[in-house]
Amino acid sequence: MMKKLLCPSLMCSDFGSLEKEIAALDAANIDIYHIDIMDGRFVPNFGMGMQDLEFIRKKTNTLIDVHLMIENPSDYIDLFSEKGADIIYFHPETDRHPARTIDRIRANGVKPGIAINPGTSLASIMELLSIVDYVLVMTVNPGFAGQKYLSFVNEKVIALSKFKKRSKSFQIIVDGAISPEKIEELSSIGVDGFVLGTSSLFGKDESYENIIKRLRGNSQGAIL
Repeated sequence: MMKKLLCPSLMCSDFGSLEKEIAALDAANIDIYHIDIMDGRFVPNFGMGMQDLEFIRKKTNTLIDVHLMIENPSDYIDLFSEKGADIIYFHPETDRHPARTIDRIRANGVKPGIAINPGTSLASIMELLSIVDYVLVMTVNPGFAGQKYLSFVNEKVIALSKFKKRSKSFQIIVDGAISPEKIEELSSIGVDGFVLGTSSLFGKDESYENIIKRLRGNSQGAIL
């Protein structure tokens, strides 16, 4: 069985103790750090910044993904690559030439991913699926933590999972209101990884190590 990829969303962490947070998460053996970058235009909020990525990169050897919720992401691919991102997600609807941007990400030695909003149809991104390593499915409308899970997105996840089984070209990651129950449910329909926020990891009266062990369960053997 494939190992669940557990990806803490650092937007939900304690910024007053970020170095300690990273040390504790590394000790818990998480898989990928998830960093949200927002521009206040594509989504009505501002997320983490370049300095946060630089700081986190210096403190860990764990994989880092950057979720670009910004307009014109192609203008910033080189910059985020240079600062140490291992995976870069962008929203195809914000980019005039998404296939070219995917090629640019890969040319920088970074793994490309696309992010799909709840209202984005699979038909609009189908041609890109064979050239990305990850598909980040938003299960809430992007921009804010603490939202309610949008169950209608499950149909999209099921369709993606069926396509993935045929193509074997990408992994499915879900992001938004991901509770322990959702991890169990979505694992059973082919989801590979989970962005963890306040629904399952942060703000709990329990160590990250204990929570991660419980969320991971008995699955093992990821291939990144």
